[in-house]
Amino acid sequence: MADHNELGNTGENLAIALLRKKGYSILAENWRFGKNELDIVARIGDTMVFVEVKTRSTDSFGDPSQSVSRAKQKRTIQAANAYLEKFKIDLEARFDIISIVVFGSKTNLDHMEDAFFPMA
Repeated sequence: MADHNELGNTGENLAIALLRKKGYSILAENWRFGKNELDIVARIGDTMVFVEVKTRSTDSFGDPSQSVSRAKQKRTIQAANAYLEKFKIDLEARFDIISIVVFGSKTNLDHMEDAFFPMA
């Protein structure tokens, strides 16, 4: 497995652990709709949470969350809509980003709730 895939898997596992610690139920990981993917589908209370996880080994190029482009947001929203429809879920939904920077033995996690919104 390529190093970046390993780093990505590590990041997603850290994100899931963080969400569980905060009381979220994890419903799906790496859920696919066509070419689009939802990293984590979670629920807290009456809210569905679709989480994009961005993991980097350095913050030299800025916060990892900055790499979630408008195009990526659009694809995530499309996949989230498909998930809600497929499982007939009628709850509020939001889109979070968890940014993770792993440098050596240090790890920095930043959970941004309502990181982006569906476009009109």
